[in-house]
Amino acid sequence: MIQMTPQAAFIDASAALDADACWEAFTRRVRDLDGHFVGAVLTTGIYCKPSCPARHPKRENVRFFAEAEAARAAGFRACLRCRPDEVGRDRQAVDKALELIAAAEEPLSLETLALAVGYAPHHFHRLFKRATGVTPSAYARKLRADRLENALKEEHRVTDAIYDAGYNAPSRAYADAGERLGMTPSAWRKGGAGVTIRYTVTETSLGSMLVAATDKGLCRISFDEDESELRRRFPAADIRPADAGFADLAQDVATLVDNPARTANLPVDVQGTAFQQAVWDALRAIPAGETRTYSQVAASIGRPGAVRAAGSACGDNVLAVLVPCHRVLRTDGSLGGYAYGLERKEKLLARERDA
Repeated sequence: MIQMTPQAAFIDASAALDADACWEAFTRRVRDLDGHFVGAVLTTGIYCKPSCPARHPKRENVRFFAEAEAARAAGFRACLRCRPDEVGRDRQAVDKALELIAAAEEPLSLETLALAVGYAPHHFHRLFKRATGVTPSAYARKLRADRLENALKEEHRVTDAIYDAGYNAPSRAYADAGERLGMTPSAWRKGGAGVTIRYTVTETSLGSMLVAATDKGLCRISFDEDESELRRRFPAADIRPADAGFADLAQDVATLVDNPARTANLPVDVQGTAFQQAVWDALRAIPAGETRTYSQVAASIGRPGAVRAAGSACGDNVLAVLVPCHRVLRTDGSLGGYAYGLERKEKLLARERDA
């Protein structure tokens, strides 16, 4: 029988465990509490995890420790059947992964995390989800969304809040914010308060087109959208149907659909990061009838390694046709993506070639 030393008694007491709750977990073999404490049996000198399948000892012969190290310090040894030290290692691995995710400036891949904590990726994925209830990627997304929500309350500029929250591209922040906050970061931050936005939906040869503008310039051009999209993006704005003075501007935009090669010098009111603005400027510099790849766009703004970010900036374009993101292709020459459908992209490119 193990006799608890004064040091062991101090360790046991300092852990401040609820012995009755621990015993109940042992009798029920609660797997979810594995790694949170161990039970040491005085008559055998062995400590086990809560889910150990071995026959239960008498209650008076069991002591509980918050850590396996404390049990070993008291003279107990690990059970060879339930291997509680492996659970302790698993918990340490998850704790380390949580720290790495929290400290990372960019999202970490499952392979990177698993390598850092010494596990195979597929095994660590199961281990992490069992311990936290979510996958590593889902945990990272939630953590960044929490940071974004807090940063938006404090930062003056939305773009600063996005990068301070740990996003490396606004597009992912917009997607996360849409799931978490129900609106884009700009709308969440200001909601368009104090801004009047006028809009119209006009028919074009490629379908209906929403044209919207503030007093400063165009803030959205899109296909297959209506007033509801503006209210979603700018819930606090004063959104009104177009007046007579808006008709000419809307017509100038609509004619770009049938004649995308036409030079248009139209006022715009769109905010973006310095990187986004550089990409959008590069898109407008592509001559009508020509195309560029995402890698060429990235290289043209002096960021040859930012190919994926350039693609994200194209996806963040809110001025369809006017900012010709349809002129950008994949490196292999295929069309790639387009927010309003590849058929429209093909037709726009064909019209430019034929102009």
